[in-house]
Amino acid sequence: QVLRQFVRHDSDTATSLVLERSMNRVQLLGRVGQDPVMRQVEGKNPVTIFSLATNEMWRTGDSEVSQGALLFLCTLGDISQKTTWHRISVFRPGLRDVTYQYVRKGSRIFVEGKIDYGEYTDKNNVRRQATTIIADNVIFLSDGSVRDKV
Repeated sequence: QVLRQFVRHDSDTATSLVLERSMNRVQLLGRVGQDPVMRQVEGKNPVTIFSLATNEMWRTGDSEVSQGALLFLCTLGDISQKTTWHRISVFRPGLRDVTYQYVRKGSRIFVEGKIDYGEYTDKNNVRRQATTIIADNVIFLSDGSVRDKV
């Protein structure tokens, strides 16, 4: 019964039709890398664009020590960190304008949206690929002041 809500199979036709739900959802928590810019291509709606940094941290050189039935994780290594930069685009009119007005470099924000892969031709006529997060929700967690970073 539940499965029928997600998948419909029509075997009477020459080509089978399968409709199933899928999900394209992204949640990011990080710091803004640049003040937002608003762009508008002729004939299209404006968009607010900014970059967001997320960090992943881990310890290198962890080892396990076993004593009888107990298992301990000894942290012997150094902390490593990887920063990933995300391009965020905000198209929704109200959210687009508020984001442009209040988000600043260093602000800590939470972004929800979907991931979009696209292509464009740069000014040197070279075809490039771009990955963008299309935001449909932005939550402001700080204004990016020095005391917020501590």
